[in-house]
Amino acid sequence: MRLQVGLVFVSLIFLVLLSTPASGYNVVCYFSSWAIYRNYTAKFDISNIDPTLCTHINFAFVELFEDGSLFIVDPWESNDDGEYHGFKNLAAIKQTHPEVKILISLGGWNEGSKNFSSVSADPERRKLLVSQSLELVEKYNYDGIDIDWEYPTLRDAAHTEDKENFVLLLKDFSEAYKPKGLLVTAAVAGAVDKINSAYDVDQITKYLDMLNIMTYDYHGAFDNFIGHIAPLHASSVDYEHGHNSTYIVATGLEYWLSLNVDPAKINMGVATYGRTFTLLDQDHTSLYDPVAGPGEKGLYTGMKGSLGYHEICEFFSGSDSTYYWDDEQKVPHRIYNDQWIGYDDERSILLKVDFAVSNGVGGIMVWTLDTDDFLGQCGEKYVLVNTIKKRLEYHEQQKKKNQ
Repeated sequence: MRLQVGLVFVSLIFLVLLSTPASGYNVVCYFSSWAIYRNYTAKFDISNIDPTLCTHINFAFVELFEDGSLFIVDPWESNDDGEYHGFKNLAAIKQTHPEVKILISLGGWNEGSKNFSSVSADPERRKLLVSQSLELVEKYNYDGIDIDWEYPTLRDAAHTEDKENFVLLLKDFSEAYKPKGLLVTAAVAGAVDKINSAYDVDQITKYLDMLNIMTYDYHGAFDNFIGHIAPLHASSVDYEHGHNSTYIVATGLEYWLSLNVDPAKINMGVATYGRTFTLLDQDHTSLYDPVAGPGEKGLYTGMKGSLGYHEICEFFSGSDSTYYWDDEQKVPHRIYNDQWIGYDDERSILLKVDFAVSNGVGGIMVWTLDTDDFLGQCGEKYVLVNTIKKRLEYHEQQKKKNQ
């Protein structure tokens, strides 16, 4: 009997150790539910998630109708009576890893501003959205809601009142969620011009537990020139191009901090995909040189102007492409024939994590798990997210040594 009790005790201790985060920093991991429909080895199911890499896992996305009711984008993927049981399978992660927080992310780029703008302006519509989202969160024992409005006052059918109404929306979420011990977080812009247009920073931070700053997508298919998706620092040529000198990771993070946001609430965003261009002239491959258009579609992600890291490492890391390191921007790019590919690798991510930690932030946000090399086709599984996790663990150890 004593032996059995002892074994049970040891087993419990072992489980506690397994479930205790190695780092005191956040690693907020989004995954895109539509990745389950990708081709070949890029098909990403919830079973592919490694919960030990993340402190928070955000399901992207559910959306909303103009009347405030919740819109399940893909019932076939998400619902219990669908094919893939996404919501239920995600909830099962907490049975083996109860320390991991699971959130539903509401909105996203494709959702735009129109419905958010309409709902946030009307108290009854806000009430309906909050109540239906809360019902979903509680049904699956999730840990909260993440609001990804891209962006108040901007894009389709947005209104100047969005800035004020976004505060009201967050207030309603906070008042419904927080008494139940649930989190309210938001994905927010990482560019200074968007921050100024979209947010009453003093007010929104009162109601948010965390801000996931999208410090990426500074350049892409929407540009007619070469630019990196997420330069850590500005290059000399950036300053020659006006406001582009603010389309920088460091500038975005430092600007949020200058607005007196609690650094512990901030998670600095890192992208596990690249932005690509088709060169107009293969002899002109420098930043701000004109391009013919977005880069070619990837075999897995199938979208012009974008490649997942799993595509970059698998198809463009051989001898046929050339690797370049920008020592001003502290980021890499590759050139393959007429394709220019800007992305983050292990080297640049280490520098970004160091920069984030030096500014006292709460952690790193990752968009997304499903575009990292999650199967280890090129080497280590989840090499980019693992790089983030290990570097944060290193900083946590250094912090403890210095206490």
